[in-house]
Amino acid sequence: MVAAGAGRQLGSDSFPAGPWTPELLAEAISQIDSNRVGVDLRTVQLWFQENEKGISAANIRWLARVFGCDDPIATSEWQIELGEAQSRFTAKRRAAKSARNGANIAAGALEVPSTAIVDDATGAPTELARKTDFKRAKRHRGLALRSEALFSRGSPLNLPASVFAGASALGFLSYILGIHSAIYGRSDGVFKQVGFLWAPNWTFLFMVLLPLFFWLVTELLAFWKGEGRLKLLARGDGMKSDHDWEVNVEASSYSYWAVFLICVLFAGLFQWIGVCLIPLLKGGGNDAISWGSLAIVRPEVISVHMSILFTALAYLYMCLCFYLFFVGLILLHTMVHDLWRIGEASTNWLGMEYRSELNEVGIRLMRGIFRCTVLGVLVAICMKAQSSYLTSDRQNIVAWFTGDMSSAFYQQAEVSNRFGYRMPTHYSSLLVAISTCVVFLYGSIRLGGGSRFHVPLWKMSAVVGLLFASYLLIDAFAGFSILLSIGVLLGIYGLCDPGFGHRQSSEIGNQRVS
Repeated sequence: MVAAGAGRQLGSDSFPAGPWTPELLAEAISQIDSNRVGVDLRTVQLWFQENEKGISAANIRWLARVFGCDDPIATSEWQIELGEAQSRFTAKRRAAKSARNGANIAAGALEVPSTAIVDDATGAPTELARKTDFKRAKRHRGLALRSEALFSRGSPLNLPASVFAGASALGFLSYILGIHSAIYGRSDGVFKQVGFLWAPNWTFLFMVLLPLFFWLVTELLAFWKGEGRLKLLARGDGMKSDHDWEVNVEASSYSYWAVFLICVLFAGLFQWIGVCLIPLLKGGGNDAISWGSLAIVRPEVISVHMSILFTALAYLYMCLCFYLFFVGLILLHTMVHDLWRIGEASTNWLGMEYRSELNEVGIRLMRGIFRCTVLGVLVAICMKAQSSYLTSDRQNIVAWFTGDMSSAFYQQAEVSNRFGYRMPTHYSSLLVAISTCVVFLYGSIRLGGGSRFHVPLWKMSAVVGLLFASYLLIDAFAGFSILLSIGVLLGIYGLCDPGFGHRQSSEIGNQRVS
């Protein structure tokens, strides 16, 4: 383009005035009104040589304005093209450097500066600072980055498989200890099934719902870091994009620590002490008998000491899994906020084609968040349903559910919680449900903008609202199971088809609904 004289004014004969020279190009860039610093002639001369640094991001901007004749649309197109060329140049240089280093490929790749495009003396301090920050972040990875790495490093199946394996191990231990299926008789003559494998909040939740949730978050995070973010920042470098993402994750470090302390100390340690340890040591308690406290009423099945050990392992596993669950929610929030900031920063100068790509990425992100929200509310439903069953007069949770459904037709009221049991799981499940729905609401507001009334997003919101209402109304009236069944079925359908029949890209911003 320099040889063709792109952007130069036509001569008197309406033909191009000739190719650019370093002097003419440096003068044209320095004459741009908003360019107060200008550009050094030596810097431009390096562009005409086989230098190893390429062109800096700031100078690519000025060069795009020269080639685009200061037209906003043409300038944005030139800036994208020049940015992609710079990225290809950087990739080739990195590959060549890696080939020279041989066995030190990985180390050599990490040493490449995150910007890798500064070419003059004025940009050297910025490059050095970013390189130093990148190395410092690599050396001092806090809880936020370490937690994010569990979702982004390795195979997407690693985390779901680990959670499934942990639940399977607890199931095998419960079978060995003899508490996988156990019935005890209450003082009112009701016999209840309280076996570990009969509790959906310890089996179905950890073997199906949470692995699916972690898999969806991992896939969505891989898409955002490896495809979506790079597509929207085509002018940047992959290393710079990763660095900026890590900065965004690290900015929420206090949230990660707060969630970690709540999950480990309160939901894990303190809840285990109050619900399991103290009742097992002193006997009795205000909580309904479950597999964790079975040793109180049936010591011939499992001893107190074995019950303490098993419940400690189970609650440790549970609190770590729920910490990772809330980490997934924080990452979903971070992705939404990151996309929103990119969109806000580019609305003043980018064309309709870029806006279309922005909307497409937003749609895919929103559909993934919707799926995660459905799974999160189903997690809360499992927790509350098990807690409500333990206070009922039914023998097992299946009979409790079907009994409530039949009572809606025969007008038979269910008597529950007649002993005044405490139900701490009701509170913890409420936290899970509210936190999950808040992330979905935040995504709807940020990515929906002023056009939140389009059919796909409204369908998603309606399903989430129905599921949340079904959760709140568990055991609230006779026949709640009918509403719960409808909500769960719609939620499962949404997991399979989050677009609800809209196979084409649906509108969440200014994009068409097809």
